[in-house]
Amino acid sequence: MPQFAVLIYAGDSAHEPDATKEDLAVPDGHADAMRESGAMRAAYAFTPRDMARSVRSDGVSEGPFIDAPQVVAGIYILEARDWDEALALASTDPAIRGKSGIEIRPVHSGGVVEN
Repeated sequence: MPQFAVLIYAGDSAHEPDATKEDLAVPDGHADAMRESGAMRAAYAFTPRDMARSVRSDGVSEGPFIDAPQVVAGIYILEARDWDEALALASTDPAIRGKSGIEIRPVHSGGVVEN
């Protein structure tokens, strides 16, 4: 079955190192619902942008790769029959409320690398 990557764009990640269960109730509730649907294959919540490091040919700098109002706050992989099902599943993401949003792309290849 095809897989689709859902990239979550927000002003920053809600997953601060000291975030409480209450702070994360909405995103974690959505993740639980996606997991229970059987569609979610993997999910990764990123830490806030101030914890990022960017690597370029001239060295390493603090912060995200691009200084933009929104950053990728996390990603997850859905398994869906087609675009319509992927869009229907992803459209329940709470990030689409307000000024945040999501981007959906078909996964070409890859997966978890076992060592």
